[in-house]
Amino acid sequence: MYKYLGLGVLVLSCLFFVPRSALARVDTAIAPKVCLQCHGDVVTIQAFADSVHGPNGCTSCHIEVTDLKAHRSGKLMPGPVKCARCHKEVAAQYLPSVHSLNEVGCADCHTDIHTQQPWRADKRKVVALCVQCHDDQSVYRKSIHGQAVLSGNQDAAVCSDCHGLHDIAPLGNSKSFVNRKFHTRVCLKCHANKVMMERNGVMTVAVSTYFKSYHGKNYRLGFPDKVAGCADCHTAHSILPADDPHSSVNSANLVKTCSQCHRHVTPLFTEFYPHADENDPQHYPVLYWTYTSMKILLAGVFAVFWLHTLLWMFRGFIENREKKIALIEGRYQPVPGGHKIFRRFQRRHIFLHLLVIISFLGLALTGLPLYFADQEWARVMMDFYGGPSNSGFIHRICAGITFVYFISVILMSLHFLFVRKDIKGNWLQRLFGPDSLCPNLRDIKDVVGMGRWFLFRGPKPSFERWTYWEKFDFLAVFWGMFAIGGSGLLLWFPSFFGSFLPGWMFNVATIIHSDEALLATGFIFTVHFFNTHGRPEKFPMDFVIFNGEITKEEFIEERGDQWRRLEDKGQIEQVAKARPSRALYDFIFKGFGFLALTTGISLLLMMAYAFLASHH
Repeated sequence: MYKYLGLGVLVLSCLFFVPRSALARVDTAIAPKVCLQCHGDVVTIQAFADSVHGPNGCTSCHIEVTDLKAHRSGKLMPGPVKCARCHKEVAAQYLPSVHSLNEVGCADCHTDIHTQQPWRADKRKVVALCVQCHDDQSVYRKSIHGQAVLSGNQDAAVCSDCHGLHDIAPLGNSKSFVNRKFHTRVCLKCHANKVMMERNGVMTVAVSTYFKSYHGKNYRLGFPDKVAGCADCHTAHSILPADDPHSSVNSANLVKTCSQCHRHVTPLFTEFYPHADENDPQHYPVLYWTYTSMKILLAGVFAVFWLHTLLWMFRGFIENREKKIALIEGRYQPVPGGHKIFRRFQRRHIFLHLLVIISFLGLALTGLPLYFADQEWARVMMDFYGGPSNSGFIHRICAGITFVYFISVILMSLHFLFVRKDIKGNWLQRLFGPDSLCPNLRDIKDVVGMGRWFLFRGPKPSFERWTYWEKFDFLAVFWGMFAIGGSGLLLWFPSFFGSFLPGWMFNVATIIHSDEALLATGFIFTVHFFNTHGRPEKFPMDFVIFNGEITKEEFIEERGDQWRRLEDKGQIEQVAKARPSRALYDFIFKGFGFLALTTGISLLLMMAYAFLASHH
């Protein structure tokens, strides 16, 4: 027992009294102090002992030196040091890096390898290290980031914050996907940190406003190579305040900066607000009131018509149930000859409605992924299109179709008012007559009548040729064309409109276009779909717009006033059809109708999911 106790005392004595420089790892063949007898010009014993490698010893790295006599005679010399033997994780990061590819080794950066000290987070050391090779970093040192680092601000970005320490990936050419993504991704790491930004007096909405822009949305969708990133406007290293005359975002330099992507840029064009916050009335009053007005419009329209839809859904369900009971009990008598076919729409009306469906669904399918760019389903859809360029091309084709049917409706309206011979009266009488889609005093009466019917206070109104909700849908096309069409044209041809309109008009156009499009899609896929297809008496679909046909029973029940007017004038037989449309025609168009309805409802569900996810 005393023998082992004595051995322990001896070991402890060695640990306390043997110099640290003499300690080496168990597998070290030669103690460092022996090596430094000859290599004292490289490093002193104490400096090596105090370094991070001191506890290891020389031959932990120079493993080839196993025989001191052979080494002294020059017969056994060490080869290149393989740092990966110990630093396996770092080596794995370094191996595919740009430094490795260009044969820049560990010691090229860690030049003080024999006196290497533990890493302390002083970013000034990183800058000092990188400028040894990258002379262009003198540009960085004059930038906002460089000046902040030199002043001792550890929040400011240095080379390693963007490029990494050991895993510095090659970026490829300036237009490559990796390069374009890098130029935005690295900026988001710090600028999305609101606490850090507030601590340094930097705007906290840079990231959120970028993601609201066309550029940011495409970045989120996975196509950073198709749009401008942070470095495209602010540069990569020479980031300067906007009031600095050398800054790329200084008002005197914006034409040059924007011209990198946009041709024919004018000083007016550069008045665009790249980081405008529509929730900030102090700095962006025009955008704030535009945004607020659009939100009030959306809330008002949906509140009124969704309430209208819910009341109708419940009242229609009750009426259908009562009608079935009455039919069973023999109290309901079907209309004699109720299955006789009448023509409600001409082929030109059907064709125009098909154009409306195709263009509207095309616009929704390509526009909604951009609006909800943060959603996974939006990225899947954009990948399916092959990117924003293809999606934008389809979107513009559908916009062109929209202008075609809009112009056609205007021509048809002029023909109705001034040319048609089968309608009596002057243009003013025609405008407010029963065959017109222009609202008149009768519509107020119908609205009140429907309200009373909803509340079980009166019978369901008997309508003329057009109901008040059909007139609203028709007039919405005109409002939508001025709002969506006008703003869409500005965004479609920015260089042209930017030559005579201030750039902030594009911010206004973006708000109007996106919110009006949201109103249109939400209204069509909920209110319009219910009014035409989802109400209990028509569910699951009303095919009148696809074949133009309506039965006598539907005619009398839904548009009794029009039936009686035509009957009094002896014109009923003029709208009668001898036989229904052909089966193949019906099959094709009804199939198309169900496809369109299914597509719309699917988009509605994805929109609802996006709203719920964003507010969760």
